[in-house]
Amino acid sequence: MCVTLHPLSSFSIRMQKAFLLLFLFLFPSSNVSTRTATPEKKVATSVPAPQKMDGEQLFEDMQLGGVVNFLAFRQAVAGYNLIKQKSKSILTLIDFTKASTEKRLFVFDMEQKKMLYSSVVSHGKNSGENYATSFSNEVGSYKSSLGFYLTGNTYQGRNGYSLLLDGLEKGINDRARERAIVVHGAAYANPSVCKSGRLGRSFGCPALPQALTKPVPSLFLSYFLFF
Repeated sequence: MCVTLHPLSSFSIRMQKAFLLLFLFLFPSSNVSTRTATPEKKVATSVPAPQKMDGEQLFEDMQLGGVVNFLAFRQAVAGYNLIKQKSKSILTLIDFTKASTEKRLFVFDMEQKKMLYSSVVSHGKNSGENYATSFSNEVGSYKSSLGFYLTGNTYQGRNGYSLLLDGLEKGINDRARERAIVVHGAAYANPSVCKSGRLGRSFGCPALPQALTKPVPSLFLSYFLFF
């Protein structure tokens, strides 16, 4: 499953934080009655440990601090958990809040609780230069699309070994097949290209370094989030 994080859509998870504020009022002793009273039994109380946010424990278990954006990871996990029947326990996150010169694609094994791969990944040529700042679901836009995806079959195409993607969010990425948005390898996505100041850009596909073309798409057969 591939996940892209950015403006939330109707399908995207809307995280709401609820805060409970508890006040304890202590009254001055002068207001306490001087009449003899039967001592009250003291009830033992314990303060519960603060609950962790969704995905926080998993984030810690995978030791992702300083590597992966927690907000992006939390949204990816929330979406992944909504999928009831999963063929594989693989979750892929692409964090477009990061520059193209940074590793911003992360592949997680959710069952083994570990990160399998991290890599640079290209965005669409009309989404921006080093940063992707504009997104589209339109055919011919040459922009990346955000949101949640399920992976389809792999195939051998003009860009070599490739992986089909099905967008799950209406109006956000549901035209992925029509736009031929797939995961594939490309020379312009090789890390050495970053010396120019940014990674090469695609026509909207998440293009990977050629060295990862075979191993990573094979693992991708699950759930994606583009954030």
